[in-house]
Amino acid sequence: MLTKKQRDLLMFINDYIQNTGLSPSFEEMKAGLDLKSKSGIHRLINALVERGFLARLPNKARALEVRKLPENVPPASNTNRPSVVKNNSRSNGDELAQLPLYGKIAAGTPIEALRNEQEMIGIPMSMLGTLPCYALTVEGDSMTKAGIMDGDILVIEKCDRASDGEIVVALVDEEEVTLKRLRREIGSIVLMPENDAYQPIRLSPDRVRIQGRLRSLFRSY
Repeated sequence: MLTKKQRDLLMFINDYIQNTGLSPSFEEMKAGLDLKSKSGIHRLINALVERGFLARLPNKARALEVRKLPENVPPASNTNRPSVVKNNSRSNGDELAQLPLYGKIAAGTPIEALRNEQEMIGIPMSMLGTLPCYALTVEGDSMTKAGIMDGDILVIEKCDRASDGEIVVALVDEEEVTLKRLRREIGSIVLMPENDAYQPIRLSPDRVRIQGRLRSLFRSY
Protein backbone atom coordinates (compact mmCIF):
# COMPACT_ATOMS: atom_id res chain seq x y z
CA MET A 1 0.00 0.00 0.00
CA LEU A 2 1.43 3.37 -1.04
CA THR A 3 0.81 6.68 0.66
CA LYS A 4 -0.78 9.43 -1.43
CA LYS A 5 2.55 11.27 -1.78
CA GLN A 6 4.35 8.08 -2.81
CA ARG A 7 1.68 7.33 -5.37
CA ASP A 8 1.66 10.91 -6.68
CA LEU A 9 5.42 10.88 -7.12
CA LEU A 10 5.41 7.49 -8.84
CA MET A 11 2.77 8.62 -11.33
CA PHE A 12 4.56 11.94 -11.88
CA ILE A 13 7.80 10.10 -12.69
CA ASN A 14 5.97 7.63 -14.94
CA ASP A 15 4.17 10.41 -16.85
CA TYR A 16 7.39 12.41 -17.20
CA ILE A 17 9.36 9.46 -18.58
CA GLN A 18 6.54 8.56 -20.98
CA ASN A 19 6.43 12.14 -22.30
CA THR A 20 10.12 13.02 -22.42
CA GLY A 21 12.16 9.81 -22.33
CA LEU A 22 14.09 11.12 -19.29
CA SER A 23 13.71 10.95 -15.55
CA PRO A 24 12.64 14.24 -13.93
CA SER A 25 15.16 16.17 -11.86
CA PHE A 26 14.74 16.48 -8.09
CA GLU A 27 13.83 20.14 -8.60
CA GLU A 28 11.08 19.18 -11.06
CA MET A 29 9.76 16.48 -8.71
CA LYS A 30 9.79 18.92 -5.80
CA ALA A 31 7.85 21.46 -7.84
CA GLY A 32 5.49 18.83 -9.25
CA LEU A 33 4.47 17.62 -5.80
CA ASP A 34 4.64 21.10 -4.24
CA LEU A 35 7.14 19.99 -1.60
CA LYS A 36 9.35 22.46 0.23
CA SER A 37 12.58 20.44 0.23
CA LYS A 38 14.42 17.86 -1.84
CA SER A 39 14.90 15.68 1.24
CA GLY A 40 11.22 14.78 1.05
CA ILE A 41 11.73 13.58 -2.53
CA HIS A 42 14.69 11.45 -1.41
CA ARG A 43 12.55 9.77 1.24
CA LEU A 44 9.70 9.10 -1.19
CA ILE A 45 12.03 7.63 -3.81
CA ASN A 46 13.73 5.39 -1.23
CA ALA A 47 10.34 4.09 -0.13
CA LEU A 48 9.30 3.38 -3.73
CA VAL A 49 12.59 1.60 -4.45
CA GLU A 50 12.22 -0.54 -1.31
CA ARG A 51 8.71 -1.53 -2.36
CA GLY A 52 9.82 -2.46 -5.88
CA PHE A 53 7.95 0.29 -7.73
CA LEU A 54 11.11 2.16 -8.77
CA ALA A 55 14.68 1.17 -9.58
CA ARG A 56 17.80 3.30 -9.81
CA LEU A 57 19.82 2.67 -12.96
CA PRO A 58 23.59 2.56 -12.26
CA ASN A 59 26.17 4.72 -14.03
CA LYS A 60 23.59 7.14 -15.38
CA ALA A 61 22.71 10.53 -13.89
CA ARG A 62 19.08 11.18 -12.93
CA ALA A 63 18.16 7.64 -13.99
CA LEU A 64 15.02 6.10 -12.51
CA GLU A 65 13.02 3.25 -13.96
CA VAL A 66 9.38 2.52 -13.15
CA ARG A 67 9.16 -1.23 -12.45
CA LYS A 68 5.45 -1.39 -11.72
CA LEU A 69 2.43 0.81 -11.08
CA PRO A 70 -0.27 0.57 -8.41
CA GLU A 71 -3.29 -1.54 -9.32
CA ASN A 72 -6.41 0.12 -10.72
CA VAL A 73 -4.68 3.32 -11.77
CA PRO A 74 -7.41 5.64 -13.12
CA PRO A 75 -6.86 7.76 -16.25
CA ALA A 76 -4.77 10.85 -15.71
CA SER A 77 -7.75 13.13 -16.35
CA ASN A 78 -9.55 11.64 -13.33
CA THR A 79 -6.72 12.08 -10.84
CA ASN A 80 -5.29 14.97 -8.91
CA ARG A 81 -1.69 13.94 -9.45
CA PRO A 82 0.74 16.44 -10.98
CA SER A 83 0.78 16.42 -14.76
CA VAL A 84 3.66 16.67 -17.20
CA VAL A 85 3.16 18.54 -20.47
CA LYS A 86 5.27 17.43 -23.41
CA ASN A 87 7.00 20.31 -25.16
CA ASN A 88 7.30 20.05 -28.92
CA SER A 89 10.51 22.07 -29.06
CA ARG A 90 12.49 19.40 -27.30
CA SER A 91 13.88 16.14 -28.65
CA ASN A 92 13.54 13.02 -26.52
CA GLY A 93 17.29 12.49 -26.24
CA ASP A 94 18.19 16.00 -25.11
CA GLU A 95 19.30 16.31 -21.48
CA LEU A 96 17.82 19.19 -19.50
CA ALA A 97 19.64 21.92 -17.63
CA GLN A 98 17.96 23.74 -14.77
CA LEU A 99 17.99 27.51 -15.31
CA PRO A 100 16.68 30.23 -13.00
CA LEU A 101 13.44 31.69 -14.36
CA TYR A 102 13.80 35.32 -13.34
CA GLY A 103 10.34 36.52 -14.35
CA LYS A 104 8.64 38.38 -17.20
CA ILE A 105 10.33 40.72 -19.64
CA ALA A 106 8.41 43.28 -21.65
CA ALA A 107 8.42 42.94 -25.40
CA GLY A 108 6.63 46.28 -25.51
CA THR A 109 6.69 49.06 -22.97
CA PRO A 110 9.41 48.43 -20.34
CA ILE A 111 8.19 46.86 -17.11
CA GLU A 112 9.63 46.89 -13.61
CA ALA A 113 12.61 44.55 -13.30
CA LEU A 114 11.59 41.21 -11.80
CA ARG A 115 14.00 38.60 -10.52
CA ASN A 116 12.79 35.43 -8.82
CA GLU A 117 15.76 33.12 -8.33
CA GLN A 118 13.68 30.54 -6.48
CA GLU A 119 11.86 29.37 -9.62
CA MET A 120 13.68 27.03 -12.01
CA ILE A 121 12.90 25.67 -15.45
CA GLY A 122 14.32 22.74 -17.40
CA ILE A 123 15.85 23.77 -20.74
CA PRO A 124 17.42 21.37 -23.28
CA MET A 125 21.21 21.54 -23.19
CA SER A 126 21.31 22.07 -26.97
CA MET A 127 19.68 25.48 -26.47
CA LEU A 128 22.53 26.74 -24.28
CA GLY A 129 25.88 28.24 -25.16
CA THR A 130 29.15 28.46 -23.28
CA LEU A 131 28.19 31.47 -21.16
CA PRO A 132 25.98 31.26 -18.03
CA CYS A 133 22.33 31.61 -18.93
CA TYR A 134 18.98 32.41 -17.35
CA ALA A 135 15.39 32.28 -18.61
CA LEU A 136 12.70 34.93 -18.97
CA THR A 137 9.06 34.83 -20.03
CA VAL A 138 8.01 37.26 -22.77
CA GLU A 139 5.12 39.61 -22.08
CA GLY A 140 3.95 41.71 -25.01
CA ASP A 141 4.11 41.75 -28.80
CA SER A 142 6.74 44.32 -29.79
CA MET A 143 9.14 41.64 -31.13
CA THR A 144 6.77 39.57 -33.27
CA LYS A 145 8.61 40.25 -36.55
CA ALA A 146 11.64 38.58 -34.97
CA GLY A 147 9.48 35.53 -34.23
CA ILE A 148 9.21 36.30 -30.50
CA MET A 149 5.65 35.93 -29.21
CA ASP A 150 3.85 36.69 -25.98
CA GLY A 151 4.35 33.79 -23.56
CA ASP A 152 7.57 32.49 -25.14
CA ILE A 153 10.39 31.52 -22.78
CA LEU A 154 13.74 33.01 -23.74
CA VAL A 155 17.17 31.65 -22.91
CA ILE A 156 19.42 34.65 -22.23
CA GLU A 157 23.22 34.59 -22.12
CA LYS A 158 24.52 36.74 -19.27
CA CYS A 159 26.69 39.53 -20.61
CA ASP A 160 27.12 43.28 -20.31
CA ARG A 161 28.06 43.94 -23.94
CA ALA A 162 26.40 43.23 -27.26
CA SER A 163 26.88 44.05 -30.92
CA ASP A 164 24.60 46.22 -33.01
CA GLY A 165 21.71 44.19 -34.34
CA GLU A 166 21.62 41.69 -31.48
CA ILE A 167 18.45 41.20 -29.43
CA VAL A 168 19.24 42.14 -25.86
CA VAL A 169 17.81 42.42 -22.38
CA ALA A 170 18.24 46.12 -21.56
CA LEU A 171 17.94 47.58 -18.07
CA VAL A 172 16.69 51.17 -18.30
CA ASP A 173 17.37 53.66 -15.50
CA GLU A 174 18.25 50.74 -13.18
CA GLU A 175 14.53 50.06 -12.79
CA GLU A 176 12.91 48.59 -15.89
CA VAL A 177 13.82 45.84 -18.31
CA THR A 178 12.83 45.44 -21.93
CA LEU A 179 13.65 43.12 -24.82
CA LYS A 180 14.70 44.97 -27.97
CA ARG A 181 17.18 44.92 -30.85
CA LEU A 182 20.24 47.01 -30.04
CA ARG A 183 21.33 49.88 -32.23
CA ARG A 184 23.95 52.50 -31.46
CA GLU A 185 23.92 56.06 -32.76
CA ILE A 186 26.23 58.96 -31.99
CA GLY A 187 25.50 59.95 -28.41
CA SER A 188 22.60 57.54 -27.88
CA ILE A 189 21.42 53.95 -27.58
CA VAL A 190 18.36 52.96 -29.60
CA LEU A 191 16.25 50.00 -28.49
CA MET A 192 14.46 48.88 -31.63
CA PRO A 193 11.13 47.01 -31.60
CA GLU A 194 10.21 44.41 -34.22
CA ASN A 195 6.62 45.55 -34.60
CA ASP A 196 5.52 48.59 -36.61
CA ALA A 197 3.01 49.51 -33.93
CA TYR A 198 5.85 50.46 -31.54
CA GLN A 199 8.33 53.30 -31.65
CA PRO A 200 12.09 52.95 -31.06
CA ILE A 201 13.28 53.88 -27.58
CA ARG A 202 16.16 56.38 -27.84
CA LEU A 203 18.18 56.92 -24.64
CA SER A 204 21.51 58.31 -23.56
CA PRO A 205 24.11 55.55 -23.01
CA ASP A 206 24.30 56.19 -19.26
CA ARG A 207 20.63 55.19 -18.90
CA VAL A 208 21.02 51.73 -20.43
CA ARG A 209 22.80 48.63 -19.17
CA ILE A 210 22.92 45.40 -21.15
CA GLN A 211 21.86 42.45 -18.98
CA GLY A 212 22.17 39.70 -21.58
CA ARG A 213 21.56 38.74 -25.19
CA LEU A 214 19.11 36.32 -26.70
CA ARG A 215 20.49 32.81 -27.11
CA SER A 216 17.40 30.74 -27.96
CA LEU A 217 13.66 30.52 -27.61
CA PHE A 218 11.51 27.88 -25.96
CA ARG A 219 7.84 27.61 -26.95
CA SER A 220 5.09 25.25 -25.83
CA TYR A 221 2.27 24.24 -28.17
